[in-house]
Amino acid sequence: MKQTSVEIAPDAKQEIVEGLTQSLAETAVLTMKAQNYHWNVTGMAFGPLHELFQEIYEDHFEAQDELAERIKALGAHAEGRHSEYLKRSAVNECDGHKSDKEMVAALKADQETVSATLRALAELAEKQGDVVTNDMAIGRAQKHDKFAWMLGAHLSD
Repeated sequence: MKQTSVEIAPDAKQEIVEGLTQSLAETAVLTMKAQNYHWNVTGMAFGPLHELFQEIYEDHFEAQDELAERIKALGAHAEGRHSEYLKRSAVNECDGHKSDKEMVAALKADQETVSATLRALAELAEKQGDVVTNDMAIGRAQKHDKFAWMLGAHLSD
């Protein structure tokens, strides 16, 4: 049976909110990391990487809003402090002092990390009958998988 957010059991709702908050934290840290790399990338592939990193951080910036709004729709508080994101995120920030290939490899790994977090959230939401969160998490995981593939293509010889 499919449930509305109002009908989801409080314990299940809290678990889903935790998964959304984890996804939000990782997405926020990754957004800034991609923007940092956008600012600091150099080398022969500057142009395409500069553009790709911008595409990534713009996508992720919009995703933060989507994730936070879903948290609010479930009746919870949407965390907005970067200090809290950094504490909880499996994605680490970077000062931008990396080669272009190191940046690409780091962002690829981070895309895979966030995708895994979102897939776990999708499974949890499906188990609890939260089709809205399930759909959103699947869609976001697909985006991160695509970015991981695109970044990986830059590492192929």
